[in-house]
Amino acid sequence: MIGFFDSGFGGLHVLRGITKRLPGYDYIYLGDSARAPYGPRSSEEVYAYTKQGVEFLFAHGAELVVLACNTASSEALRKIQQEYLREGSPKKVLGVLIPFAEAAAARTKNKRVGVMATEGTVRSDAFKREITKADSTIQVSQQACPLLVPLVEAGEQDSARADELIRGYVAPLLEKNIDTLVLGCTHYGILEGKIRAAVGPDIKIISEEDVMPDGLASYLNRHPEVEQRVEKKGTVRFYCTGDTKAFNTLGTVFFEKAVEAEQVTLGAQAV
Repeated sequence: MIGFFDSGFGGLHVLRGITKRLPGYDYIYLGDSARAPYGPRSSEEVYAYTKQGVEFLFAHGAELVVLACNTASSEALRKIQQEYLREGSPKKVLGVLIPFAEAAAARTKNKRVGVMATEGTVRSDAFKREITKADSTIQVSQQACPLLVPLVEAGEQDSARADELIRGYVAPLLEKNIDTLVLGCTHYGILEGKIRAAVGPDIKIISEEDVMPDGLASYLNRHPEVEQRVEKKGTVRFYCTGDTKAFNTLGTVFFEKAVEAEQVTLGAQAV
């Protein structure tokens, strides 16, 4: 199976795009909804929680785990790859930063890229580091959006408050004359229509649903030793750490198909 780990619901938007692009594989999704959001948490907490999530997915049959959560990718991926996975391990853990960085570098024309992300992701400077690694001439402006994840988790993505918050968050980025905007959190994909309305038609928007399906397909093509171990029955299994009724209700909105998750416990699930 291919595992997906997210702090909550947002990764389901990514998984939706991937199952459309690669429908034949078996998938397992874990949302740590009991401890979401990850953005305000410390790097140590994010690493501990992400490691627990990865261990759960490996134990339940995943050969490859994708950290759909940008905060987990920016604050925990490198440490998991270097310290948790043993050298030569057949199990693999991937993040979302490099595909984003490559897409942003390829699409910007005026070399000014904006990033909307959680507090933790902005604090890590991960997007700025990876984008400038792809092209050192690019000027990256970041904007932390701490209220967007709680808003989406509450199911208020269609509210007038969402429009107001988005306008406030994109305003400083527009002042930087960006021509490309990275949506650096899985939850923001469901707000993409509102974000597009706020920034106007001339700014290119890069979201996980936009880059991850092709990115994963490319990885599997380049790594047949991983691809051959992944079961191919077209199944999708869902797990969450919080209330299953709330997860299933909002998860169905993100996944655009019925979601029926099983509740599990990771660690102490301190909040």
